[in-house]
Amino acid sequence: MSSMKIDRRIVKYRVHKPTDKTESKADAKPVAKVIRMTEEIQRPEMLIGSTYKIKTPVSDHAMYVTINDIVLNEGTEHEQRRPFEIFINSKNLDHFQWIVALTRIISAVFRKGGDVTFLVEELKAVFDPRGGYWQPGGKFMPSIIAELGHVIEKHLQFIGLLRPPGLDEHQKKLVEEKRAEFEARQKQQDAFSKSHFPEGAQLCAKCSTAAVVMMDGCMTCLNCGDSKCG
Repeated sequence: MSSMKIDRRIVKYRVHKPTDKTESKADAKPVAKVIRMTEEIQRPEMLIGSTYKIKTPVSDHAMYVTINDIVLNEGTEHEQRRPFEIFINSKNLDHFQWIVALTRIISAVFRKGGDVTFLVEELKAVFDPRGGYWQPGGKFMPSIIAELGHVIEKHLQFIGLLRPPGLDEHQKKLVEEKRAEFEARQKQQDAFSKSHFPEGAQLCAKCSTAAVVMMDGCMTCLNCGDSKCG
């Protein structure tokens, strides 16, 4: 033990007790633990979700895609909705094997946690060697798997994991300016609008101005002076 020289008179003292440490811990404010998505999180009894319908011209039966979400840190400022599992139902049994395999893999990725948005681009990049199809509205889908990727993308945008496509404020302002400039350049000037000539004046064949009126029994242009009477 190291020694310490006391060069002042001791006027007061306090005995340090082991309970002092526990009291200080009790006085400290509790820190909220943020729960993040991992494989250790158990499935609750009830999940909230959404069901999307996929009807393609290459199949007589529609597919119904259900994505269930889990709510983490509910009731706190860190509340977040994350996808937990996916199910695909269809009467078409031709796709049964790959549907089961795909739903299990995607659900496993959802439960793994982290950034799951990469699934969207991976699925949308799948092309059918027999050719894709056109959706109602003119949007081309290279495969059924690609359309499934679009469905997952729509759902991730709905729960806030992906930002909906769109322009920022600067881009919107620039587009509006260019649109106004184009419309002003392409707009045809109405010869009868904002005229300072008498109301009801006709269009002059010479100067193309609505300024022809009856004057002294002769149709005369008040703008260029052209007259039917010479």
